[in-house]
Amino acid sequence: MSERSPERIRNLALTGQAGTGKTTLAEALLAAAGAIGQLGSVERGSTVSDAGVQEKTLHHSISASVLGLESGDVWINLLDTPGYADFQAAALSILPAVETVAVVIDAENGVDTTARRMMPWALDRGLCRLVVINRIDAASARLEALLEDVRQLLGAECLPLNLPAEGASRVVDCFFDPQGEADFSSVAATHEMLVDQVVEVDEALMALYLEQGEELSPEQLHAPFEAALREGHLIPVCFTSATSGAGVRELLTVFERLMPSPLEGNPPPFLRQDAEGTHEHVAIPDPEAHVLAHVVKVEHDPFLGKLAVFRVHQGTVTRESRLFAGDARKAFRVGTLYRLQGRDHLEVERCGPGEIAALAKVEEAGLDSVLHDSHDEDHIYLRPVALPAPVFGLALHTRRHGDDQKLTEALARMTEEDPGLRVEQDSATRETVLRGQGELHLRMALERLSERYRIEVDTSAPSIAYRETIRASASGHCRHKKQSGGAGQFGEVFLRVEPLPRGSGFEFADTIRGGAIPSSLLPAVEKGVRQAMQEGVAAGYPLQDVRVVVEDGKTHPVDSKEIAFVIAGRKAFLNAVEEAGSQVLEPLVELEVEGPGSAMGDLSADLAASRGRIQDTRTLGDLVSIQAVVPLAEIADYSRRLNALTGGSGRYALRFSHYEPAPEAVQRELIQAHRSKRKEA
Repeated sequence: MSERSPERIRNLALTGQAGTGKTTLAEALLAAAGAIGQLGSVERGSTVSDAGVQEKTLHHSISASVLGLESGDVWINLLDTPGYADFQAAALSILPAVETVAVVIDAENGVDTTARRMMPWALDRGLCRLVVINRIDAASARLEALLEDVRQLLGAECLPLNLPAEGASRVVDCFFDPQGEADFSSVAATHEMLVDQVVEVDEALMALYLEQGEELSPEQLHAPFEAALREGHLIPVCFTSATSGAGVRELLTVFERLMPSPLEGNPPPFLRQDAEGTHEHVAIPDPEAHVLAHVVKVEHDPFLGKLAVFRVHQGTVTRESRLFAGDARKAFRVGTLYRLQGRDHLEVERCGPGEIAALAKVEEAGLDSVLHDSHDEDHIYLRPVALPAPVFGLALHTRRHGDDQKLTEALARMTEEDPGLRVEQDSATRETVLRGQGELHLRMALERLSERYRIEVDTSAPSIAYRETIRASASGHCRHKKQSGGAGQFGEVFLRVEPLPRGSGFEFADTIRGGAIPSSLLPAVEKGVRQAMQEGVAAGYPLQDVRVVVEDGKTHPVDSKEIAFVIAGRKAFLNAVEEAGSQVLEPLVELEVEGPGSAMGDLSADLAASRGRIQDTRTLGDLVSIQAVVPLAEIADYSRRLNALTGGSGRYALRFSHYEPAPEAVQRELIQAHRSKRKEA
């Protein structure tokens, strides 16, 4: 990969539900471009993308792969992302590297949950969107009806750039050269719809088109086509079959000639913080400017060490570059640069705006780090991607004595690589809890622990991340006084607690007048409050959605120390919470389940029995899709129940929704269990 000008680069991500054929399509595109000599197979584990041991065993992607190919004079960086809901965080976290998200839909199964979720997400991030309907030669595919479903469910902006022809054995172009007959619809009429949609974003071109009735060339339409993509006014649809090759070369042409370059896509959402607040910052894709790059993936390679995959948005990175990561004060030297081709690492000399590369053995660079070569960019960061919260948990216990430190180090590496994983240390049970997106996600993580790090663990049943909050406002007070012959301790705190709206977290403030508590000691009060919040009050779970206001206090000229106000703040807070009354909150998740229409009654009844609240129901051909909000505690074994209700044909996706008060019976049970545990201790 020599340095390329930004206008000759295309960055696209293949996204979509597992089983839609993304990896096979990526393989077909590589072969069509001449990047590989022979097509690999997902079943044989020989594709460029799925080169990991777990991916070969599972026959599905579990992390995103970066692939490169050349079409004409354009270099295409193609990102193959995982489709399982359990690995959605890995798919979403790498998308800031691209201008375009291509949502792949299976022609037989139709518009799925992942497609419906990905389209508004990509729009919110300002990414251009493309729909690829794959496996068009499948026997039961109903392509005309599917195109209508796409336009109904994903938006009327979805218009086909090509259509199936000759029994879906090939496709016929509807944009560049609208000639020939399609299996359905009129090629000429489809071309006219496309032109009408595109010229709507360019008033001058629309006037020329309407008033003079002139036929517009693809060259005249290029700029408004890019504008329509940027504004979400057009979502092109392409038909392909990765296995037969129908539409694959045509899709390459679409990537090359119609998808936006780094100069044409919406600018990445960089933000700059300064004394006046947070402001938008525009990265200029100029190779001569200061470097501004963003780390989208971290890997730990057994030979190369820590590998940071990054997208250059501004400037040029070379082997001799010295870069800062975030607001780090010390720069690091790049050393070796790589272009990635799946698991292969190919050394390169430099990379400029729009290029995706990797650097090795740089501990300073983590996921989401902004790399730059000047302290002027210390406080620039990319707007964070909203990733699904890890809702499934397993408590881990090492089998071998002395493996605890190894486990801590291994989990730190795994969470760097996989943004969907989170590690929590439960202070009440002294357990290490690994949280992830689902059962499969955690199973894959445990396999990596065993195979890569040689750590064997036992697991306990998934723990539920309950929380506590207060019911009302109340005041608390504590005078801490300790005299032991030497220097004493004295601190007195008056504070008030107030409930906040659900999901607000924690706020700390003071209304002290006259220096009753010096400002230097207020952080000690907050530290004591946070300690008490973390330990919990009624049921031993962390408190949230609480505002604490320190109103008054007293100090001693000699004995007032930080430790005294930590203790006083903690006890005053506990006193206030006891007066306010506490309650236990339980986590709720958004559940979207798909299954055969014949199972709709059973699925709805099961959700109702699980205290679920059904929000929406849709019919998708022979399938039914149900959206519901359900307490996480009620669906720990949902996979088993769903298989029983649907004969193994159902599938579901979860994401965290919010916390709300648990039923009184559940609260009493949790509070009693906590009291019993404290008595035993």
